[in-house]
Amino acid sequence: MADLGKFNTLSVIAMNDNGAYLDAGDFGEVLLPSKFQPESCTVGSTVTVFLYKDSADRVVATTETPKGQVDEFVSLKVVQVNKMGAFLDWGLPKDLLVPYNEQHTKMEVGKYYLVRIYVDLRTERIVSSSKLDKFIDIWPADYQKWDKVELIIGGKTDLGFKAIINNLHWGLLYDNEIFQPLRIGKKITGYIKQVRADERIDLSLSRPGEGKVKDFSDKLLEYIAENNGVSPLHDKSSPELIKSTLGVSKKTFKATVGNLLKKGKVVITPEGISLKK
Repeated sequence: MADLGKFNTLSVIAMNDNGAYLDAGDFGEVLLPSKFQPESCTVGSTVTVFLYKDSADRVVATTETPKGQVDEFVSLKVVQVNKMGAFLDWGLPKDLLVPYNEQHTKMEVGKYYLVRIYVDLRTERIVSSSKLDKFIDIWPADYQKWDKVELIIGGKTDLGFKAIINNLHWGLLYDNEIFQPLRIGKKITGYIKQVRADERIDLSLSRPGEGKVKDFSDKLLEYIAENNGVSPLHDKSSPELIKSTLGVSKKTFKATVGNLLKKGKVVITPEGISLKK
């Protein structure tokens, strides 16, 4: 069965000048316009396409990649507002609608909003909503301390940033533990710091102690390599410069350099911290 608003691998059952006709199950034959056909497209072959509805409400296929799929949270820009609601640019010819009754706050042209993409069961159309709480799991989270999770930054609070955990739960990143720029909609790897007695979840962007050093080591080595094998940052660099450049505290930076020195991956030279040749 093919899914609307997602990528599907479908069989080609016919072709003509208009394009390839695909077997989309319950949706019947769906057209993949010729301009989107891959060179390998022939009758009997399969092709991976995204299914959505065009302006005439027909299910169509494309090999273009939208900025988000059904059941995903994504930050999108408002390009138009009319009596139906706000329309978002999601990378396809037909913009994505956010009906007025699905807007957490009134949307404005030119601004970005974090939304959830879904199929409206009444109209059977792909739409989106900025009322995110209705899509967050109400059941208690089953996470262990320092579990690695995928985060989507959801909004600023007095304490830090709210983040959606694995598309399921809300968690919180505290300001005093953030060492990199964050924006709403950013996707980033994080860790479960604790699940509190009130079932709220505290998050961290790094593991503690040795775990933090191990997680940062590859990034630091990559940074040095990108600077011709010598780091412009060193133990005399300011904490603010290290934080803005690498997104970690000076303490983590120095601990990681020490760890890499022990492993023989870097050396201290008159020029600074260099990759060991």
